[in-house]
Amino acid sequence: MAAVTGLEQPLVTAPARPARPRAWRAAVFVIAGLYFLVPLGASLWYTVYTPTTGLSFEPYAELLTAEGFASSLSLSLALALATIALVLLLTLPAMLAVRLFAPGLRPLMEVLCTLPLVVPPITYVAGLSTSLRVGADVLAPTPFWATLIAVQDPGFPVVLVLAYVVLVLPFVYRSLDAGLRTMDVRTLVEAARSLGASWPHVMFRVIIPNLRSALASASFLTLALVFGEFTVSRLLGYQPFAVWIVTISGSRGQVSVAVSILSLLLIWLLLLAVSTAFGREKK
Repeated sequence: MAAVTGLEQPLVTAPARPARPRAWRAAVFVIAGLYFLVPLGASLWYTVYTPTTGLSFEPYAELLTAEGFASSLSLSLALALATIALVLLLTLPAMLAVRLFAPGLRPLMEVLCTLPLVVPPITYVAGLSTSLRVGADVLAPTPFWATLIAVQDPGFPVVLVLAYVVLVLPFVYRSLDAGLRTMDVRTLVEAARSLGASWPHVMFRVIIPNLRSALASASFLTLALVFGEFTVSRLLGYQPFAVWIVTISGSRGQVSVAVSILSLLLIWLLLLAVSTAFGREKK
């Protein structure tokens, strides 16, 4: 038999991967950073420098004694915390119930939860104010009149919390829906229930730990919306932080810009605190 000599096979090399566009990514980050930091730096310079007096931090010192600053800030913070608690308490159990027991209702629930996006805030607040006015006349002879007046207390207007819950509902629903899509809710619940876990135990020890990112996202969006909302609170006659900023902006320009910078910094710190809290729970 003739010896069979194998031909030397050429080495096959994988095609070289194109180099990562690090320069382009760096350029994008630099442009994005300048886009956000340059206006912020210009606003900061406007608050601390004037051609007549030079460099001065007097506008920031005036904030400590400005009328309404502490009360409006504390009111917005309380409204934000109450809104976050109420909207999560209403939305999360309802979404779980629909996913577990009535999955055919998911399209209807999605439409209802996203409906506030198509309603203009001015129309929404007009209907709300009309309902409050007519409700006071209708409920005047009944014991519910005192309840209706209590929810409009300027010290802590519960009616604003209810209004904010409706406004943030689409964003909270989308955040929670994205989190629920990443987990097999039915399998987790059935496994926990088969091991004897109660429904509160399933909620707080099984579902919520797997939804930390979604809950943090929903809390971020709610906090930002409550601190920046102006139309509803202004037309209803209340003065949270956003309304207070507009109120003083006409007379003291530097102080109003200083308040805006401090509010932006405060929101960043609050979001960082919420993110840190959720991160510690996850560890």
